Amino acid sequence: MSLTIQGLGTALPLHRLAQSAAAAIAARVALPEQVLSPSRRRLLETLHRRTGVATRHVVLAELTDTNSGHEQSFFGTTSPGTGERMRRYSQEAPPLALQAVRAALEQAQVPPERITHLITVSCTGFHAPGVDLALMAALPLSASVARTHVGFMGCHGALNGLRVAAGFTGADPEACVLLCAVELCSLHLQYGWEGERIVANALFADGAAALVASGEGAAAEAGQAPGLRRWIASGSLLVPASSGAMSWAIEDHGFVMGLSPQVPDLIAEHLRPWLEAWLAEQHLTIDAIGSWAVHPGGPRILSAVTETLGLDPILIEPSRSVLRECGNMSSPTLLFILERLRRSGAPGPCLAMAFGPGLCVEVALLA
Repeated sequence: MSLTIQGLGTALPLHRLAQSAAAAIAARVALPEQVLSPSRRRLLETLHRRTGVATRHVVLAELTDTNSGHEQSFFGTTSPGTGERMRRYSQEAPPLALQAVRAALEQAQVPPERITHLITVSCTGFHAPGVDLALMAALPLSASVARTHVGFMGCHGALNGLRVAAGFTGADPEACVLLCAVELCSLHLQYGWEGERIVANALFADGAAALVASGEGAAAEAGQAPGLRRWIASGSLLVPASSGAMSWAIEDHGFVMGLSPQVPDLIAEHLRPWLEAWLAEQHLTIDAIGSWAVHPGGPRILSAVTETLGLDPILIEPSRSVLRECGNMSSPTLLFILERLRRSGAPGPCLAMAFGPGLCVEVALLA
């Protein structure tokens, strides 16, 4: 199979949320009908400081408006239902996705009519007609574009989408694929004093990222863009006996993330032996990897990857900086990191890695 990334674009909502403000919102929804005790409030503030997140971007303006009253906020004294959250997703996701897509097309110097396949990735909202048809109408794309949606795959969804794109370009060298990942994690803020939900509230954010990828024929036609990355291979690992470590479920009040504190330990135990064997199949070693795009599921996950693989911490700094500035945006996050590596002229080969429900590890090798 042959795939070349011609352009990559990212987009963030206008509304910027400082982590201190996020901690105040978390305190408000932790026990919405009670005054949070000083000890619990301090615990929330400490947790938010330790996430490695300084700021996040969200689609809900009222979350960043200090003058917005409690009752007028989307997250008031009563948790909004899943239907209300999905209605907001259908309003906010398409324009954010379109912003990222236009940036990717501009960098690729590819006109919309050249796109033959459209792949959308999201796990934070579903509606039909969806983001894919909204993009087709707004750009516009040809009515004959082949559409594929990668849904509910979690933080590694963009890598699943990239594998699908490689299948398309491998089957047709003239194919030109547009991939867009958009997530509105802020819509799924959870109420209640439950550890895993509190951690998720402290980490997740909103964002979108897109890429234009082509096969050999279309790549030659488009030329060599700066920071070009060529897809080489992808791999997957389902960690044994880990189904309870990370989960993502649709409930009555939004989508609920389960993130066990055991995840870093599972990564430390299983990642290195599997990755060494997989890289050996590509005739590579860990030391031969020039740059790393590791999804920042949280600071402990990044530390577990760094330590178990014996990496110089500077190699993970692009992941930490995206986490610090943008939070965990789920599936688009990895493309944000890759975009930074491309801009900085980071050396290849590049290993992209993300973790998702399962517990699953997804990797892609780029050069």
